[in-house]
Amino acid sequence: MVRSVSVGILLSVLLSLASCRSKVQATVSKPLITAFAAGAVLEEKVLSKPDTNQLTPDERKVIMLQMTGSHPYWRQEKAIHYDVRKPNFVIIHHTAQDSVAQTIKTFQIPRTKVSSHYVIGRNGEIIQMLNDYIRSWHAGVAKWGTITDMNSCSIGIELDNNGREPFPDAQINSLITVLDTLKARYLIPNSNFIGHADIAPARKNDPSVFFPWKKLASKGFGIWYDEGQLVAPPENFNPIDALKVIGYDTSNLKAAIVAFKRKFIIRDTTPELTVYDKSVLYNIYQKY
Repeated sequence: MVRSVSVGILLSVLLSLASCRSKVQATVSKPLITAFAAGAVLEEKVLSKPDTNQLTPDERKVIMLQMTGSHPYWRQEKAIHYDVRKPNFVIIHHTAQDSVAQTIKTFQIPRTKVSSHYVIGRNGEIIQMLNDYIRSWHAGVAKWGTITDMNSCSIGIELDNNGREPFPDAQINSLITVLDTLKARYLIPNSNFIGHADIAPARKNDPSVFFPWKKLASKGFGIWYDEGQLVAPPENFNPIDALKVIGYDTSNLKAAIVAFKRKFIIRDTTPELTVYDKSVLYNIYQKY
């Protein structure tokens, strides 16, 4: 049976997260609510109830749609593995599966213990699996900088891709639409749009070398190097320290180097840094 969260409980949790939404109060006193459903804009509605316990189911739905991180103008499915938290990172994955349907099924089987907030199909279809504020189980054992619980601070996006194929334009365009929405809503910094392999370099390789990180960085999602301004790093430059500053876990140094090169070098993913690789690393390091 698909696990669900009571609307009343979720409302109570979300209304207590004042740091996530400055206009949300512990009680609702005539807030102006605008909601979206099935692609249509609902009429503005003023709620006059003194507290959330007096809201009708329809009024609760209006609040849920506007304030809780749901985007009901996209197809909705439900994952079953999650907790509640505030997002400050976006982690991009590829599914390594054969279809959207297969991925959705995986997220709905109790024994898998895995989920993500969004799945985006090859045709650009966007499926929201979990509310943005809910802690999905997508990162696994991971580390970025000093953060060792990436699930508690990130939104996971799965791209339907087997890992051996390019990402279609329709899929990337839909991804950018989702990222635009998330960045604006949660004020996520450019540098906090990263890949699964970045946070788990010894275990994961997604998204693959086919993923257009440069294009995303040009849109404000992630960091890219200045290709026409590469210089040799100074003699005292320490590549290991630079990788750490960017966020990589260097406890397995070769894995961290491969993850870095898979993302930024692409054509060479060997576990050694060449002179060129170091100049790219130095350029990126200076942005942090």
